[in-house]
Amino acid sequence: MKLELAYSDELHNYDIFPKVMPVGKRTCITIKPMGRHAAFTAEEYNLAICPWDEGTPWDYPNRRNDFLYETKPDADGCIRFEFAFFSEQPYFVRLNDGGKFKLQLSVYAVAEDLVGRYPFRGDLHMHTSHSDGKQSPEIVCANYRKTGYDFFAITDHNRYFPSLEAIAAYKEVPVEFTIVPGEEVHLPKDPAGGHINDIHLVNFGGDYSINALIEDERTHVFGLPDDKRSRVPNPPPVRSKQAHWSEIDAYAQTLNIPAGIERYAYACCCWIFDEIRKANGLGIFCHPYWISNVLQVPPAFVDYMMETHPFDAFEVLGGENYFEQNGFQTIQYYEDLAKGRRYPIVGSTDSHNSFNNRNSHICSTLVFAPKNERRSLIDSIKAFYSVAVDSISAEPRYVGSLRLVRYACFLEKEFFPLHDELCFEEGRAMRDYVCGETGARETLEHLSGRMRAQREKYFAF
Repeated sequence: MKLELAYSDELHNYDIFPKVMPVGKRTCITIKPMGRHAAFTAEEYNLAICPWDEGTPWDYPNRRNDFLYETKPDADGCIRFEFAFFSEQPYFVRLNDGGKFKLQLSVYAVAEDLVGRYPFRGDLHMHTSHSDGKQSPEIVCANYRKTGYDFFAITDHNRYFPSLEAIAAYKEVPVEFTIVPGEEVHLPKDPAGGHINDIHLVNFGGDYSINALIEDERTHVFGLPDDKRSRVPNPPPVRSKQAHWSEIDAYAQTLNIPAGIERYAYACCCWIFDEIRKANGLGIFCHPYWISNVLQVPPAFVDYMMETHPFDAFEVLGGENYFEQNGFQTIQYYEDLAKGRRYPIVGSTDSHNSFNNRNSHICSTLVFAPKNERRSLIDSIKAFYSVAVDSISAEPRYVGSLRLVRYACFLEKEFFPLHDELCFEEGRAMRDYVCGETGARETLEHLSGRMRAQREKYFAF
């Protein structure tokens, strides 16, 4: 806790930029006091650069861990220095005044493949009042932006059009929050014919609705106009339930599905994921360890899904706050890695209430992508540039590769608190805009571009 408080105090008293830079490139770093109380008043300071991964100089004297300099404040009151950070890791930057500790800040050097990839926080699975959520799509957008999300998709049960409504709500104003089309896919059942599949799957970013490929009066899909079921012209035609069930039955015959695995359910999942890919979306296998009376998906079925992974990404962290869901799914992920099974992961809230609810914002995904755009986000997740974040407890927990988790921990302390302040202001203005408050449009126009400018300031790409 003391370390957290130290980080927080120094982060808000001093600005250091850039915070992230390429390995091996000589970079000019600026330390700026944020207020008169933090001013550099001494004529000279001792500056030490301390790599995280090289041990202390007195215990590991043969490593690259001893970088000491003398520095003076410039005329504008800032301290500047140049350094070529030599490997991917965090670095402490320490200042001493006459041998007395002054402050400690942090920066991070990244290898070539992460250069040009910015961290975007997102949620790929949540609901609105169009299914079983509490708020309308446009209000959910504003509430998520207020709490620090850069992108998300509304994924109402059986319905794609709420995500299109959300996009349309803000199309006339500049916002730096990316709203991705989506839906949770539940296709019609036929218990009498053995056509049962209740595996929860998400279509993130698809150009059109997968639900609306099948007629279904129960979910208002039959007769849905194209502009409600697609973001592009001429989506695929709607087919009958009987034709769909027959197609899946025939498809199942082509798959080598072992005994004990529900053939129709597995084949239907594979078909859905294939259709999501045809629609240029990301197919997500969701919360198999969700407790719906009992486990929602039998573990044997889950294991076969993980062995074959017909999905594009696994929702390793979901929206419940009991250990059995996220804990079991995390263990499943790491055990799969040990077995040689590798697949992309995401974290989502599966929220049904975006305001004043403990489960509203308890999981997220950090995607390291060149742009905060649908295609860039999807491609980056598929390329394994994502970390799932569990924020149920006060101290966040991360799931992913050690390399990206280390980077995410740095960003959570050193970048996102500043990022989230800007998000809150834009989210508040977004809510005012859709509620018809005077001046909201002008506020959004004034705020436009600040997130981009902040990225350019802190990431030396």
